[in-house]
Amino acid sequence: MDPAVLREDMVDGLESAAKDVLHDEVVAVAMRDVPRHEFLEDDRSAYADREHVVLGTRVLAPSTAARLLQALALEDDDEVLIVGAGVGYTAAVVAEVVGETNVHAIDISRPLVVEARRNLARAGYEGVLVDRRDGADGLPEYAPFDRVLLEAAAVEPPRALLEQLADDGRLVFPRGTQGQRLEAVSADGGRSQFDPVSFAPLLVEGEQSGAVERNRTAREDREHAVRRAESRRGWEQDWIEWEESIGSQ
Repeated sequence: MDPAVLREDMVDGLESAAKDVLHDEVVAVAMRDVPRHEFLEDDRSAYADREHVVLGTRVLAPSTAARLLQALALEDDDEVLIVGAGVGYTAAVVAEVVGETNVHAIDISRPLVVEARRNLARAGYEGVLVDRRDGADGLPEYAPFDRVLLEAAAVEPPRALLEQLADDGRLVFPRGTQGQRLEAVSADGGRSQFDPVSFAPLLVEGEQSGAVERNRTAREDREHAVRRAESRRGWEQDWIEWEESIGSQ
């Protein structure tokens, strides 16, 4: 069957009363335009509302991608950072809304970065930047971002990502470990919650997708340690600085 027809059926299904998932016309139009089959091997199953696994990572079902993108509240010409490039499909839908060169996607997995670049180029979105990075560090050289999408679960979003938001920016991420909910955080600290979701935890440097064990707290522990150090005052901070100066000699 013609992929264009399959795309129409996919979006119509998400908009239907039975699914009741997709309500944002901007996202709907973008999803109708992106050739999802270029990001997955099986043309027909690419448009089914189910997940796929590619190179050890989960490719989101169309309904889940729609929920993320609606929570992101994209606007024309937004500068967008996607943490968790995956196979590149989400980045392509975002590019339809804000423009290819405004989309930056990063992933900790080098094979996925190669896959996303290949898929995006084949689908006609070669202007999207895809780079291999630790997602917790963001992409500071291209900041600030109007929108940041974190496609991995965290108890709190990485500090670096919040710092890379524009003044009126918005970060969307799956919050929690079990019982996750989609949450949007604004640059001024405001929060909004959306649908329940289920995502794998954010990987940190040294971990790979598909590993049996994943460290959910290494990044959080590191950031908490930095915050504690920054909050110290008086003799305690002087003592730490003295110890550091001795250690460096």
